[in-house]
Amino acid sequence: MLNIRSPLPPLLLLFILGIFAATSYAAPQRNPNGNGRASQTPQQQAAAIPQGVSEATDGSTILDTTATVNGVNLRFKISAPADQFSTLSNVTGAAQRPNAAGTLGINVLLHGDGGQSFFDFPNQAVQGNLLGVVILAPSEQLLWGQRTGPPSGLDRADGAADSLAVRDLIVDVLPQFVAFDPTNVFFTGVSGGSLTLSGFFMPAHLAEFAGTGVLLMCGGLEPQVDVVNASAFVGKTKIHFQSTQGELELLQPAIPAAIQAFEDLAAAAGLGAQEIGALQTVDNTPLGGHCEFDEQGFVSGIQLIADNFANIMQGGNGAVNGINAATVLTPVVGNEDLQFSLQAAKRDSLSI
Repeated sequence: MLNIRSPLPPLLLLFILGIFAATSYAAPQRNPNGNGRASQTPQQQAAAIPQGVSEATDGSTILDTTATVNGVNLRFKISAPADQFSTLSNVTGAAQRPNAAGTLGINVLLHGDGGQSFFDFPNQAVQGNLLGVVILAPSEQLLWGQRTGPPSGLDRADGAADSLAVRDLIVDVLPQFVAFDPTNVFFTGVSGGSLTLSGFFMPAHLAEFAGTGVLLMCGGLEPQVDVVNASAFVGKTKIHFQSTQGELELLQPAIPAAIQAFEDLAAAAGLGAQEIGALQTVDNTPLGGHCEFDEQGFVSGIQLIADNFANIMQGGNGAVNGINAATVLTPVVGNEDLQFSLQAAKRDSLSI
């Protein structure tokens, strides 16, 4: 477990990491102290932020820790009532034995490029009977699906390996730390995290977590690997694509292609248009830029959707206070070809 005391104030480090996500630039930054020390990668800056136990927004407990999975270190956070943690977690008030099944499900979030949403933890607290979990990409630039090198946009060469690591963390590691219902596992992606979820994790592993749902914010890829047992999940798993009118240029064709691909999987499994539309939905009503669902900002926009997770993903009416639409749950059938009306953000880098 990492427990390195930061040489910088934590809020300053969080601000630096926020620049990576909000400006879509994930290159190493110069040391803000100006003391001549070598530049650090985002991964090194993240490692300087101490792990441990803190309090969630609902008063429950957050555990921030690291485990080795498939030869890589995965840092993750769990937000849960203290009594749902296992005695191995060292959380005060932990009352569960390791690998005990719980009554609450989990919502697992993969952050966007640069790691902002890992530190913000927008899905913390218990919502819709789901515990919050967020995982940090094992990458020097904090990119899901790309472990080394400069950002390369939609190309995620390590997407399959990262997806397997996420799957194994959920199945083999999380039960050692917290009690949860393994049949009630939802997923949330943000930007680059959505690319890895839709392009790699969903086709390869979603059949193991069928019957719940995947929320894909501001990103999407058609399957980049073979789809395993699609018929096990397409007829019972909710998939929602949430974008904006001012989406990034390289995502404007990628998201509709992902929508069409998963719709085609459902049709090939024998689902009719009404059945598909009930399970697969899409919205890009907000007039903001990339991930600015509240039309105000990256962080606040993501938080808006995270706060409305249950109403979007767990049987609600899809009305989001802050989005000018009666519902965001528009069926994908007939609405695959999203139209973007605002000038997309211009970027100097290919990270998203």
